[in-house]
Amino acid sequence: MSDEKEWELFKQKLFAKSNINLNDYKAAQMQRRINNLMIRHGASSYSSFFQMLEKDSKMYKDFIDYLTINVTEFFRTPEKFVELEAKVLPDLLQRSSKLNVWSAGCSTGAEPYSLAMILAGLTPQTRHRILATDLDIEMLNKAKAGVYGSNDMKNVAPAILSKYFKHTDDLYSLSDEIKSRVDFQRHNLLLDKFETGFDIILCRNVVIYFTEEAKEGLYRRFFASLKPGGVLFVGGTEAILNFREIGFQHYLPFFYKKPL
Repeated sequence: MSDEKEWELFKQKLFAKSNINLNDYKAAQMQRRINNLMIRHGASSYSSFFQMLEKDSKMYKDFIDYLTINVTEFFRTPEKFVELEAKVLPDLLQRSSKLNVWSAGCSTGAEPYSLAMILAGLTPQTRHRILATDLDIEMLNKAKAGVYGSNDMKNVAPAILSKYFKHTDDLYSLSDEIKSRVDFQRHNLLLDKFETGFDIILCRNVVIYFTEEAKEGLYRRFFASLKPGGVLFVGGTEAILNFREIGFQHYLPFFYKKPL
């Protein structure tokens, strides 16, 4: 069997097992990532690698984590969170006193928790709805636990650190008060239905390996999920070049607004 046929069969088997469709990812980059992993595990073919994944549940979980690129930290790209706190959220709060927020591809929860801490500061008496979703159940369980290492904390201001975290050894435990503000759910961005009526959607550093077609489809669905005047916040390498064609207005760098 040729490598190409094996690759196609591998994609089919993985989709049946995990609901992850590798056809929505850039083929060259994804094959390179998987091939590197196969070499690390001593797999000589895609079929033998899939057999390994079938037999070893921990290896399978690690593989899914590797595919979904779970890199996270609080207030990632701090200058963007400054804009979020100083401009974007106050603008949204002028139109709605209680925001409906979605952190899509939330990984271990640093992003939605960062947002929850900002909103707790801006509107201490209001509990906004913050939905946080990810494909990876293991990441969602870590997010719900709210325990982080020092690498996740490098952008956290001392005042926030002392107010919302308990530091024990090398671990930082988030307060129950902030954890209670975020609703975590499993969700596949490429397959599952989207809710509507969001004031702001954050999808940052998630689509890096998606095909252009998958990205455009995703951004169009985000557009439909936002309220008029709602904002989409994307990652620092994910500028939407055809945002006007989709229907967005430019708001700030990496922030796109749905017209009123």
